[in-house]
Amino acid sequence: MSNLNQFKALSEWLRGALNPGEDFSLGYSAESSTFIRFNQAKVRQAGEVQQASLCLQLIHAGRHAELQLSLSGTPKVDRQRLADALQQLRQTLPLLPPDPYLQLNREAWHSHVVQLQPLPDSAAVLEQIGQAAQGLDLVGFYAAGPLSRGFASSGGAFGWHQASSFNFDWSLFHANGQALKAQYAGQTWQADAFARRLQQAREQLSCLGQPARSLAPGSYRAYLAPAALQEILELMSWGGFSARALADKDSPLQRLHAGAARLSPLLTLHEQVADSLTPAFSSEGYPRRDLSLIQAGQPGAQLVSARSAAEYGLPANGASPWESPQALAMAAGSLEQDEILARLGTGLYIGNLWYLNYSDRPAGRLTGMTRFASFWVEDGKLQAPLASMRFDDSLYELLGSQLEALTRERELSLSTRTYYQRHNGSTLLPGALLRRLTLTL
Repeated sequence: MSNLNQFKALSEWLRGALNPGEDFSLGYSAESSTFIRFNQAKVRQAGEVQQASLCLQLIHAGRHAELQLSLSGTPKVDRQRLADALQQLRQTLPLLPPDPYLQLNREAWHSHVVQLQPLPDSAAVLEQIGQAAQGLDLVGFYAAGPLSRGFASSGGAFGWHQASSFNFDWSLFHANGQALKAQYAGQTWQADAFARRLQQAREQLSCLGQPARSLAPGSYRAYLAPAALQEILELMSWGGFSARALADKDSPLQRLHAGAARLSPLLTLHEQVADSLTPAFSSEGYPRRDLSLIQAGQPGAQLVSARSAAEYGLPANGASPWESPQALAMAAGSLEQDEILARLGTGLYIGNLWYLNYSDRPAGRLTGMTRFASFWVEDGKLQAPLASMRFDDSLYELLGSQLEALTRERELSLSTRTYYQRHNGSTLLPGALLRRLTLTL
């Protein structure tokens, strides 16, 4: 039985098993994944994972509770597991108080998206990686295969999303212990694109052999590679677009939405649901659509979950319960890839950032450390790796007054999280050239 037919059969059985006054929502997650771990450019571990699970929520008289269960793939066994879960939740509900912010979507919407592009045979991927990484100390992790997500409700809603993808996340180590990090991800493996990505990393690796350059605290021109920009945007997404955070005056973009601060007109951000790896429906049972979060520096839509909709009287738009983007895309600019160093001139090439946090959340101010192949550049040429340094700057500077240009080429990054299952979040980002970045120590 296919994943889709398995989920349909279970949701139809559940609909017929309800008692009067009961409602349900049923979420489905499944994967069929290949995992390969590399060390010194050789395969050290390989395996396959196939799993499927349900998240059942039972609702009655304003009370709700949920339970997760694993599926065996055997219809009779799985129906019994679902029946046992239903009975357990019926026993739990009377012990709970009514939820004042419970909001059910009783619309009988339907969504069906299947993006099962063929992935290359693992042996072919291993051969390409081995050839391209010859002579390198490469440590990495390759994950690939289809992910399935489903949703059904007692109101007649039914959603299905199935998409295949791959993600190769790796680091290259220099003999002196320095390292750089890179990723190649997507739905269609292209040997030439991977070879170019690894060749760029190989060229940067040669520069890591130079003595590290220590800089005095101060302001410097800087280029943020897509991976570094992603770290900033992920931190900004912790409440930056959340309806709940904005209503509670706890958003790092509070001043932007209040009209007291501005971002660069170069900056346009979307929650890009169409053609992404994330489903067009939320775990709370609301359809998702593309949303303009920031348009030419101006605030756009907020991410509104079902609970925020109930609490603040807003229309729910399919946001996750934590109200963060799941498929964030930034509009490209006009800076060509081969012009980056020349346009930077003298300054910092920052390949990655880490340990980011807010130093002044209401002001949108954040701090973090440089990491992974960050270089000092003079006259448009890489000169030496940078010693790790801390920066402290404002979002309204980094993505506002100091944002000079964005690259025409954008890089797709897929979530590397594999807790319980592979995750399907993504970002599609250009690189960013900054007039000034402030280093503090």
